[in-house]
Amino acid sequence: MSPASHFRHCPSCGTPRVPDTVQPVTCAACGFTLFLNTTCATGGILARADGKVLFIRRALEPAAGTLALPGGFVDEGETVETALRREFREEVGIELGALHFLCSHPNTYHYMDVSYPVLDFFFTARASGDERPTALDGVAEIYWLDPRAVDPAELAFPSIVYALEQYLTLTPPV
Repeated sequence: MSPASHFRHCPSCGTPRVPDTVQPVTCAACGFTLFLNTTCATGGILARADGKVLFIRRALEPAAGTLALPGGFVDEGETVETALRREFREEVGIELGALHFLCSHPNTYHYMDVSYPVLDFFFTARASGDERPTALDGVAEIYWLDPRAVDPAELAFPSIVYALEQYLTLTPPV
């Protein structure tokens, strides 16, 4: 179900409304308008000199047990770069150096019976060689893997599959 379909009453005046997925949610009685726009998330491809990339195994739903890149949702007031740096600290305890924009891709995040539209922004970064990642918030395990050898079926979200495909077209990878 879309986020809009959960509004059975106007959040301003309480008038009952027929749930639908039309954006924005507008109350016929009072005219209140609520925009439920796409949210932003970010993910990072941290590559070592040997070409291996840092992957995590998700500990939590959605997609618990699948492989992903460190990253997460952008909080209010953050840039996507700031959010990615925060997520790397929170998930694997790493401070990122220079970031390079790779691509963006739409995604759907299914959580508690709601399908949220998300736009994922992906960046690349080079590992300095001093990183010692630790499985922290929402991370079951950590792996340094050759991105060419990762089975796309093991990845948590189609947007990650897309980002890795884009990454592998870079010559040389960043």
